[in-house]
Amino acid sequence: MHRPARRRLPPARIDANGKRTTTEPPARVRRRPMRILVIEDERKIAGFLRRGLAEEGHQVHVEEDLAGARRALAQGDYDLLLVDRALPDGDGLDLIRELRRGGAATPAICLTARDRVGERVEGLHGGADDYLPKPFSFEELLARIAAVSRRAGRSERVEVADLLIDLAAHRVERAGREIHLTAKEFALLRALAESAGRVLSRTRLLERVWDVGHDPGTNVVDVAISALRAKVDRGFARPLIHTVRGVGYVLEERPR
Repeated sequence: MHRPARRRLPPARIDANGKRTTTEPPARVRRRPMRILVIEDERKIAGFLRRGLAEEGHQVHVEEDLAGARRALAQGDYDLLLVDRALPDGDGLDLIRELRRGGAATPAICLTARDRVGERVEGLHGGADDYLPKPFSFEELLARIAAVSRRAGRSERVEVADLLIDLAAHRVERAGREIHLTAKEFALLRALAESAGRVLSRTRLLERVWDVGHDPGTNVVDVAISALRAKVDRGFARPLIHTVRGVGYVLEERPR
């Protein structure tokens, strides 16, 4: 008896709250790999970070306490620290303070349930480069990592299909052909690329590119997208910028 082929389900993923989701992962955005030290004693969160960051191409080492973190730092260099504050043997912020007193400038992001304003201020004054309260979305963490890396002077390249964006040099290529963009067009493409595979609403694009907190009722986003498409997609077999009717825009490679 012939049985119909079973439909293959998308792989389950685990979010920062430990919940399973079958949402398809977004298009891969390639960045320069980093060596990341995660200092986190909650195994579920540590595993979530290890898997997610490894999927982004980074090398990830996990320690569950300050003693292990100090040993890891003594044995090698890291490009980024993700530090929980409430650790079994102390406050992760104390480690960041030690590093800053010793002259180390390694970027550090605090990931913690301590989310009161005073605690965030304490973390930033203590030497942390950013402070992300739990629970957090992985997409937001990636955005925070990108921002901290830019401030630290790391060159960063974003690739979606055959489109290459050099964020530091403000240079764009597609299939080896250089594309010249205005500053606003570059900012718009960057916003779309850093959320590749995810739809951004017009309001969200207004916030990120034009620094406008509300939709003024103009078609400025649509006009800018049209101009960007003329440079990024025209002349290529597959468009990368797509309209999601009634929602917004997305940058992704779609099958023919």
